[in-house]
Amino acid sequence: MNIVFAIIIFSLIILFHELGHFLLAKANHIRVSEFTLGLGPTLAGFTKGETKYCIKLLPFGGSCVMDEDVEADAADDRAFNNKSVWARLSVVAAGPVFNFIMAFLLALVIILIMGYDEPRITYVEENGAAAAAGLMEEDHVLRLNGSKVYLSRDISFAQTVYPSEPMELLIEREENGKTVEKGILVTPEKQEFYQIGMYIAENSTKIDSFTDVSPAREAGLKSGDEILAVNGESVGSDQDIIRKIRGSEGSKLIVTVLRGGAELEISVTPEEVTSYSHGFASDNSASRVKGGFLRALQYSAYELRYWIKTTVQSLRMLLTGQVSFKNVSGPVGIVSVIGDTYNESKKDGALYVFVNMLNLAILLSANLGVMNLLPIPALDGGRILFFLLEIITRRRLPQKVEGMINMIGFSLLMLLMVVVLGHDIYKLFMQ
Repeated sequence: MNIVFAIIIFSLIILFHELGHFLLAKANHIRVSEFTLGLGPTLAGFTKGETKYCIKLLPFGGSCVMDEDVEADAADDRAFNNKSVWARLSVVAAGPVFNFIMAFLLALVIILIMGYDEPRITYVEENGAAAAAGLMEEDHVLRLNGSKVYLSRDISFAQTVYPSEPMELLIEREENGKTVEKGILVTPEKQEFYQIGMYIAENSTKIDSFTDVSPAREAGLKSGDEILAVNGESVGSDQDIIRKIRGSEGSKLIVTVLRGGAELEISVTPEEVTSYSHGFASDNSASRVKGGFLRALQYSAYELRYWIKTTVQSLRMLLTGQVSFKNVSGPVGIVSVIGDTYNESKKDGALYVFVNMLNLAILLSANLGVMNLLPIPALDGGRILFFLLEIITRRRLPQKVEGMINMIGFSLLMLLMVVVLGHDIYKLFMQ
């Protein structure tokens, strides 16, 4: 099922992307010789008019093949390269734009079913930083550090990206029958504790996965191990395990696990870590509200804005070293995430499987749209950059030069894909 869902999601995203190129090519009277879903050998296909439509063996790709060669027939006014720069730009830009349209439409489906997540405070830790600052549950957040807030995830994303930074909130609440606005400054509390670099499945004692730097994994613990005891004391939940690790104060722990029907004792030394807590949360599942169709359209746009913003922010953090390259996932890693999401969602029923698969499709579609707009040769963004230079200079880059630049860019992208794929496979077997 993991692979089935992955193929469906990837295929829909790629199909929509290529459909953008296809429709704008047709609108600009450009000849499209082939429209394909997939890569490699052709499994099935048919020809209608001048275009061959086909499905190929490998589902991770697609193409809209246009007649581009000017030199073959300079008089051919239906060749891509013989069209105006604005026509060419619109065709190339349509792919990423259609990915954004797809993300918007899928977000609309989710919001019509589940409602939208308004930026409301759903939890305030007793005696925590937020409580001390005067923040209360049910407060509606209007602004965060001066920026307008639309979704609860805008808040949780800011907490993830800037965990040690103060948060200046403009909130709205009901007091004495009146709606009032208040400014609240929440300064996070520094917390130091011990961990062994692993994640326990919720309401379970089974190891789910590991952090990048993990004393637990280095000691020999594996995903799927069921933790029975820590230092000889039995444990019954994930919270029991966390408490015992944090209470170790760095002393060596003997972790008893059940693996393949046999009990094993593994020695692990916890490491001290520092974290920060703002002492509040805005849970998107607990703050959902249903509205009319116009409100759903409005919040679908906010949803698209959120995913574009987080993708751009994540790229910036990757380039500045705030996020490790180890956190980048390729096709194998994405299939693994889809599988994990499916396995967790099916416990709650088919509706939650459907909604969470749509959420992943929104994330991936918006991500593909942003990535394709990057000004990198061989990507749509690289070609758009050439068109913009042509508009500014009123001179066209020679085809051979553009082709050489795109070939170099494509080679570098393929090298990057090989590295990411290798890292995906490494993580899959190491965890």
